[in-house]
Amino acid sequence: MQALVYTDTQTLIYREEKNPELVNGESIIKVSASGICGSDMHAYHGKDNRRIPPLILGHEISGIIDKGKSNGKEVVLNPLITCGKCDYCQSGREHLCNKRIILGMNRPIERQGGFAEYVSIPDQNIYELPKELSMKEAPIAEPTAVALHAVELGEQSLSKPIENTKILVIGGGAIGLLSGLILSKVKNCKDITIVDPNNNRLGECAKYLEAHPVNPDSKSIIDDHFDIVFDTVGLEITRQQAIKSIKAGGIIIHIGLTQSSGSFDFRKATLQEITFIGTYCYTNKDFKKILSLLTNKRIGILDWIEYRELKDGSSAFKEIHDGSCTAPKIVLLT
Repeated sequence: MQALVYTDTQTLIYREEKNPELVNGESIIKVSASGICGSDMHAYHGKDNRRIPPLILGHEISGIIDKGKSNGKEVVLNPLITCGKCDYCQSGREHLCNKRIILGMNRPIERQGGFAEYVSIPDQNIYELPKELSMKEAPIAEPTAVALHAVELGEQSLSKPIENTKILVIGGGAIGLLSGLILSKVKNCKDITIVDPNNNRLGECAKYLEAHPVNPDSKSIIDDHFDIVFDTVGLEITRQQAIKSIKAGGIIIHIGLTQSSGSFDFRKATLQEITFIGTYCYTNKDFKKILSLLTNKRIGILDWIEYRELKDGSSAFKEIHDGSCTAPKIVLLT
């Protein structure tokens, strides 16, 4: 099969690779579309010790079952593979499973990803593609589930209805935009500010999201002002912005994984009882809920997604890297 292979830092090569072999309890999927995630970019920059080259990245996937129990069925994949037996899995918190692995990782075990013509995945991670959702749009289900999980974690921790809160979303990429769309269109929030240093990206967000798009140095980002902040970037500087702008008793939802350490105002967090919540992936329940929301067009049209051919994937990564790509999401078509 042909695949886009991560071979070194900032290096992707489109080349021939071995087809995955069919194993018991799994199916082989002929990949139709696979989205580029921020975590794929972390690997591309050589900053993800769970993704070591050579490796086929990509975990936001739709396709057709080629070999398995339901050959020919159009499907969308939940790439988060868990044991199904531990306390977390049994209590509906599968995303916290100690044996979890995602497609497109090779630590702790190898799981080749979806930037290829074929991929193997356990049958329980396969969902039938809703007729109302196109094959090329379907990969957006995975990052939308990430955003929904984060929003609902924050909502559960608030002392008042989320629609009555002042909200700051840091980052205008796919997770930032999707979080904003869920907050606005599903949760009926009216006071949303989204911040990003890239004016072109902010412009794209403004086309689809009812929010105040601003740069990081904008006077609109007032200290001690917001009830809840979603940091979809995860840099030291964005965490500093989050703690500076959150009001007493507020909640910071930390989604991004760009930078693992750095300074943080723990004094303010302590004296003002700031709640800091890390959020990772989603539950199976979240994934099913997102398919329903997407089927019913609850987050609006998806024409902000940009499509490229898989063979041109290396140039797509380069454009995201240098900031010349303004689209919040690029999906590679096989």
